[in-house]
Amino acid sequence: MKNLPRHIAIIMDGNGRWAKEQGLSRAEGHRRGAQTIERIVQAAHDRNIRFLTLYAFSEENWNRPSDEVLSLMQLLRHFVASKRAELIEKRTRFMAIGDLERLAPEVRRELIETSEATAAGDRMTLVVALSYGSRQEIVRAVNSLMRSGVSEVTPEAIDGALDTAGIPDPDLLIRTSGEYRISNFLLWQIAYSELYFTETLWPEFTEAEFDRAIDSYSDRERRFGQISEQLTK
Repeated sequence: MKNLPRHIAIIMDGNGRWAKEQGLSRAEGHRRGAQTIERIVQAAHDRNIRFLTLYAFSEENWNRPSDEVLSLMQLLRHFVASKRAELIEKRTRFMAIGDLERLAPEVRRELIETSEATAAGDRMTLVVALSYGSRQEIVRAVNSLMRSGVSEVTPEAIDGALDTAGIPDPDLLIRTSGEYRISNFLLWQIAYSELYFTETLWPEFTEAEFDRAIDSYSDRERRFGQISEQLTK
């Protein structure tokens, strides 16, 4: 594939709607969504995508019914723990971003253990956004800079204070389920990202759909404020 994106970010949306259409519980929708995560992480690995960031649980998702939140946290804990050995084998570094202090101690423990165990991964980096909100992330970054006594807040300084410090900005942002909004996800980082929206609900998102998104990206010209003629010089 030409012009392969280095970093793909995905807003995984539609688990609940898929479950409703199938006459299943929302918990089952999230379980099927977790199976899709496994397939797409493998697809990204096979296609030499260096960074994959998944929006798994937003800051606003804490407002969902408590039983659904608990089910999601249990699913998350199991997923992270069960995939640890596979991530190590595939040289995939795992990272979690967001307000992780809000997570239950046992969930944080699994995240930390998996992050530490996979730290040497040099083939791909899998970033999972949990209890994450981009506006809140930016506020945390600015407050951190102010506490550090910086004399001037610059874009470069903010880059270094964000949860994603050291990770290149996404080249491509994918959103599933037919929604056309960003939902407080990586607002700073996607300033020049290419956007791809699909009607497909996340549990039905396939490797073929993933490839279509990458093909769409490959056919685009990224000018970053310049004109085409400048890029060819």
